Amino acid sequence: MRKKYNKNFLVGLYRTMMRIRICEESLVEPILRGEVKCPCHLYSGEEAIATGVCAALDESDYIFGSHRSHGHYLAKGGSMPELIAEIYGKETGCSKGRGGSMHLIAPEKGMLGAVPIVGGTISIALGAALASKIRKQKRVTVSFFGDGTTGEGVLYESLNFASLKKLPIIFACENNLYSTHLPIRECRLQNNIFKTGVPFGIPGDRVDGNNVLKVYESTKAAVEICKKGNGPVFIEFLTYRLRGHVGPDDNIHGMRTDIRPKEEIERWQKKDPIKRYERFLFKNKILVKQEVEMIRKEVEQEVNNSFAFALSSSYPKEMELTKYVFKE
Repeated sequence: MRKKYNKNFLVGLYRTMMRIRICEESLVEPILRGEVKCPCHLYSGEEAIATGVCAALDESDYIFGSHRSHGHYLAKGGSMPELIAEIYGKETGCSKGRGGSMHLIAPEKGMLGAVPIVGGTISIALGAALASKIRKQKRVTVSFFGDGTTGEGVLYESLNFASLKKLPIIFACENNLYSTHLPIRECRLQNNIFKTGVPFGIPGDRVDGNNVLKVYESTKAAVEICKKGNGPVFIEFLTYRLRGHVGPDDNIHGMRTDIRPKEEIERWQKKDPIKRYERFLFKNKILVKQEVEMIRKEVEQEVNNSFAFALSSSYPKEMELTKYVFKE
């Protein structure tokens, strides 16, 4: 595996995952202090998916996210200061402070949007893929969604249409085993999400979503299929969120605790994608501990600068609350 990639590429993957993790964890205390007013669905633990998928894409390729999309936005090249500003509801945010954590967009980088409606961006991603095909742009679209979305009808309508038109779209299911607070095993009879596209003639794959290189390689193969005109592709990435469904923990009935079994959480903590990848980098002499620490400090400084930018920015004017709702 080491010989397939150069050092810059491998270190770049690590830096992206660290940017996502440290940025996400920096939000924990502000959320608990009540400084952050909008709901935040943290991506900690799932960094390898956004990082690996986006590394396999060109800047001109599109992605669409969900309610848990800080990682998608950053991995595709979205501005961290504008992300933090958006979460704080500031005018300098990527959605001008009107959207908050769950409405992120960076069209200049191909991140065309995220919304909190379950499955809400799948049909929009489908439209983007259709447009790309009509315009013969050789552009691939990735639709990120969670395992809970497999209970939504729009997914199946979109799979059917994508298959009929052979659209260049990758359906990327991030299966973290929980549909909000409901274990996925309690709302699906069979553990076979990766076969969701099979009735529509769409090939499916199940990948270790905590292994960034496996995520990258599976996505790269899917991109090639799409660019040859043989899309769509369905990929299920197995992963686990290290934080609660929304916010640092699952604050159920005012109790800051987690509804998930302690043993299950501890088992997945051992599969932390960043720690696993660190071990790979050390084993293959790509990085040493001092270099890892240097990357950490650089990212922490970037995060601090992003908070300073956000906190010094202004809120939107009340009289302009509905500005940007319609194109002017």
